[in-house]
Amino acid sequence: MINNPKAARIVAVVVIAMLVITLAASLFGCAADTKTSGDVDPTSGLKYVAVADLPKEGQDTLKLIDQGGPYPYSRDGVVFGNLEKILPKHDRGYYHEYTVKTPGEKDRGARRIVTGNAGERYYTDDHYKSFRRVAEDGGTS
Repeated sequence: MINNPKAARIVAVVVIAMLVITLAASLFGCAADTKTSGDVDPTSGLKYVAVADLPKEGQDTLKLIDQGGPYPYSRDGVVFGNLEKILPKHDRGYYHEYTVKTPGEKDRGARRIVTGNAGERYYTDDHYKSFRRVAEDGGTS
């Protein structure tokens, strides 16, 4: 017990302040920075997609990218020009594209992973008409 009334009041105020801060943080979402499917990347304005929510072939492509290949398609790793201007603007050569196999397709299909030089990754399943930011990508945002 604290015998000094002044010290007891100070301790009580500090404890109450800590409780208020903890409550406010939990109410306003000030928690660990976890990105899930549907959240929006503040840099690109694109929705995040979790790796687990990608098709298995997309997860396989990410693994190939992480290990540096070998890639099944000769065009994997080529510069992606961002001609659609959906991804954040960067100098040519910043982005590279990789094929995500599409079962039943005779060619490369429409699915791709596009990587940026800062480690960010994007997924499209409609041949660059739309993108989602891959959440677990080691990127800066």
